[in-house]
Order: sequence, then C-alpha cells, then structure tokens
Amino acid sequence: MPSTVNRESKTLVFISLICTYVVFAILLNSVGTVILQSIESFGISKTQASTLEGFKDLPIAIVSFLLASWLPRFGFKRAIIIGLTIVTISSALMPIVGGFAMTKLLFLSVGVSFALVKVSVYSTIGLIADTAKQHASKMNLLEGCFMVGVLSGYWIFSFFINPENPASTEWLNVYWLVVILCGIALFSAFAADFPEPEIAPAESSFDSFKAMLSLVWLPFVVMFVCCAFFYVLIEQGLGTWLPTFNKDVLGLSNNISVQITSIFAASLAVGRLSAGVILSKVDWFVFLVVCVVAMALLLLLTIPLTQQAAPTQPISSWSAIPFAAWILPLIGLFMAPIYPAINSVVLSALPKAQHASMTGLIVIFSALGGTFGSLVTGTVFDKFDGQTAFYTMLVPMAILLISLVLYRRAIPALARG
Repeated sequence: MPSTVNRESKTLVFISLICTYVVFAILLNSVGTVILQSIESFGISKTQASTLEGFKDLPIAIVSFLLASWLPRFGFKRAIIIGLTIVTISSALMPIVGGFAMTKLLFLSVGVSFALVKVSVYSTIGLIADTAKQHASKMNLLEGCFMVGVLSGYWIFSFFINPENPASTEWLNVYWLVVILCGIALFSAFAADFPEPEIAPAESSFDSFKAMLSLVWLPFVVMFVCCAFFYVLIEQGLGTWLPTFNKDVLGLSNNISVQITSIFAASLAVGRLSAGVILSKVDWFVFLVVCVVAMALLLLLTIPLTQQAAPTQPISSWSAIPFAAWILPLIGLFMAPIYPAINSVVLSALPKAQHASMTGLIVIFSALGGTFGSLVTGTVFDKFDGQTAFYTMLVPMAILLISLVLYRRAIPALARG
C-alpha cells in the first residue's frame, strides 16, 4: 500500500522535485549553447555538433525503456539521488578534462540520469496530487520552474563565454557552478520524505515491463505518443539551434547569441506558468490548436525578416540587435502549454499505478523526437542555411495539429473536458 504523507511533507517533496528539475533544466537545455561553443572551441562541424542531442536523448530513451517500469520497486527517491550523483561527477570532470569527447560523455550521463529522474518526478506528482486538477496545476508549475531553470541557464553559461575570444575554453568553468547546484538538489532530495508507490505484491519486474509495453496498444496512447514526439521535435529543433541561428544568420556575437536565446526560455516559462490558469477556463484541445496555428504563423512572418546578410563584424551591442532576433524566440509562448497539457491529459486518464509505465513512454518518445529534431535541423542548417532549417519545422507542426485532433477523439470520455 502507498504511504500517506501530510501536506507539509508533500510540500517538501514538491520543493525537492523542483530543485532537481531546475538542475536538469540547466544541463539538458545547455546543449544549444554547448553546440555553439563546441563548434568554436573544438573546431567541429554543425553536423558533428548535432550528435550531442543524440548523446543526450538516446540514453534517455534506452534507460527509460529498460527501467521505467522497475523504478517504483527500486524507489523514486533512490533513483533521483543516483541521477543527481552521476551528473555531479560528470559536471566536475568537464572543466578538468575538456574536449568534445568529454562533452559527449557529459550529455550521455545527463541522458541516463534524466531518464531516472523524469520517471521518478512525474510518478511522484501522481502520488502527492489528490485530484486531476491538482495534478495539472502541479505539472504546469513544475514545467514552469523547469523553464525558469532553462532561462537562467542561458545567462549563467553566457557569463562564462569570453566575448573577446569566443573560441577559448573558459566557458567550461561554468560546470563548477553546476556542481554546487547539484549539491543543493541532492540535499533537498535526502531531506524530503517521499511517499511510496503502490506495487502489486505478486507483480515481478518483468510483469511491470510488459505492462508498460501493453500501454502502447491503447489508441489514445498511440496518438499521445505522436503528439509528444512531434512537439519535442519542434521544440528541440528550434531551441537547440537558436543560438547558432542568431550567430550565423543574424550576425550576433557568441555571448549575445546565447543571452538573447533566453527570451525563448522566458517565453516558455511564462507560457507554462500561465497555462494552468487558462486551461482552467478554456477547453485544452481548443487552446492547443490555437497555439500550434500561432506557432506556424509567427515562423512564417518572422523568418523573411532574417533574409538580410549578416554584418561583417559580430553584433555585440544590444541596441544593434535586429528586430527578428527579438520576435522569433516569442514562439515559445505558443509552444509552452502543449507538452504539459498533453502529458496531464494522458496521465489523468490512467490509474496512478500505471503512471510510472506511462511516464517511461513519455520520456522514450520525447527523447527520440528531440534527437530527430536536432539532427534534421543541424543537417539542413549545415547543407543549406538557417532559414531553410527553421522553415522545415512547419512540416512537424502540421503533423502535430493532425495528431492533436486524433488524440482528442481517442482519449477516454472523462479526460476530454
């Protein structure tokens, strides 16, 4: 039987989840900045740099596939502590070892750890939320804090980039600060009293694994998987390559390219924090359809503004930044509510005992979508140009819109409202 926890304990657990998620927000979404700096510092091509997303996302998919259904038996608190410990060690090695190989190893460790953490975090929310509305509220708050972590990450990394010598490896010192943040998250995880998940006494780990795979055959889960895959493809395709787009297409300096990308993260944070209020008054399906259409329109209206040639000298003054650089990141406002909303709908439609298995599927297909999105965008960027790479995102946007319609029709009647 699951353990019961009082309100104060639930609050401490939720704070621990937020601290952990903020650390991973900084690390996971630093890939765009690290791609830009790896191209400069380690002399690699855009196609080579795009593999960093795979080193991050494929381990997430593999570990989630193998371990998600087993984690309730292992313990969510233990999984979070192990994940944080792994990234603490790898982050400490970054400034010591350096090089592109160590960078790939870092993202590999981040991917493995995040698989443990995300399944544990999402499943724990189901244990500390008493109603579907409370679940949706906590989910949006958690994802909003995640985006605040992403936002702060862009500025933290940019402060360690030397604008006079962007190719230097001074930026690697940022990982000492990351180690400190990991320590704070570890302390909060040790201090919190996590509730125990409900586990069928006779259920083996193999039975749990089969239960996760059986979810794939549910029609509304199939359509959810499509929505999650193409959403993350779009988010990572645009977000990961936005710093490089700012530098190569708009002619911004490296540190300014990273800093102004924080508008994208800020837009995502504002969108997710406000989505909880909006979704309490508006049907989630109508709202998400409007968001997807608005994303496509903003992209179509903004990309033509970037067609001018990049200046001969990198732009290092905020007053000289072109208009398009301010507008394009605002796509995050419309993108933000989609992911937590579709996740909350699918989890609310399932019994709490299946949340860990469903979260495993969420993580797997989100990771695959992120890897594919970054590889496609990076390859098109390398072979053609940044505008063509971003225009390519209109295709998954159209598929996402169709998937949302089919998802709405497939989910159980109680989850449609």
